[in-house]
Amino acid sequence: MKLITAIIKPFKLDDVRDALSEVGVSGMTVAEVKGFGRQKGHTELYRGAEYVVDFLPKLKLEVAVAEDQAERVVEAIVETAGSGKIGDGKIFVTSLERVVRIRTGEEGDEAL
Repeated sequence: MKLITAIIKPFKLDDVRDALSEVGVSGMTVAEVKGFGRQKGHTELYRGAEYVVDFLPKLKLEVAVAEDQAERVVEAIVETAGSGKIGDGKIFVTSLERVVRIRTGEEGDEAL
């Protein structure tokens, strides 16, 4: 099993969610986060004063999938969240040692 963590731009969420549904993802966790990478923030003008926005708003998606499904999920996120511009985000794929559904006690792929 794999845990796919994606950091994306907030306005891409609906497109990514639709694409993940098409490849068979039945659930995900979404959190609003702030951060920066190579983009290093930007400057904005507010009431005549210029200020630096260091941390940009992003969304963090977490999706647990069976190992054979992981590559399709990554491809779907790259295709829908990518614009080719700086700040599109990142995807991290990590191995899941154990997954347990709390309500039923099911484990492994059955718990997903």
